[in-house]
Amino acid sequence: MTTEQHAPISVDEMAQAFEEEVAPVDISIYAVEDWVTLAVFWGMAICVFLQFFTRYVLNDSFAWTEEIAANGLVVVVFLGAVMCVRLNRNIQVDFIYRLLPARAGRWLQLAVDLVVIVFFAYMTWLMWRYVAIVGKERMITVNLPRGFVFYTVLAAFALMFLRAIQRFIMDIVSDRAARQRPEGAGTSGI
Repeated sequence: MTTEQHAPISVDEMAQAFEEEVAPVDISIYAVEDWVTLAVFWGMAICVFLQFFTRYVLNDSFAWTEEIAANGLVVVVFLGAVMCVRLNRNIQVDFIYRLLPARAGRWLQLAVDLVVIVFFAYMTWLMWRYVAIVGKERMITVNLPRGFVFYTVLAAFALMFLRAIQRFIMDIVSDRAARQRPEGAGTSGI
């Protein structure tokens, strides 16, 4: 069993670590859907805190907070997936691209991009059909239509489809596909 060894550091050295110059923050990589996701996330976090507070502190919980938080989580997951598609950070195995010759890797990447586009188009169509069936249902504890959630998921799939097309065009225009770039697949360029 190995133990971590840290160099001794004085209190003055620790305090000076907070005085270092901080690089400017670049928020230009975020798109509109990212900010919407952040707002929904904070709304969900407030509902979860309210649920915790009313249940364990006041011993009289608000039942609606659990349903709103669960639906908020669904929205955050699907809108967050749009960001992953845009930034090309969805789950993938890019090891094989390093083993293939550059030309074969590029063709494989373009084929994968087309499969992803077809997948998101199909999921958008399926979600459209699903919303047509259950879009008018009401929430159980709050008298609101669940269509808010369903239509948001539909919009997220449509955005993933459009972002996948955008990624495909970028991979065609670029000299190398995203997974072949030395900085890796997590680079956006969008």
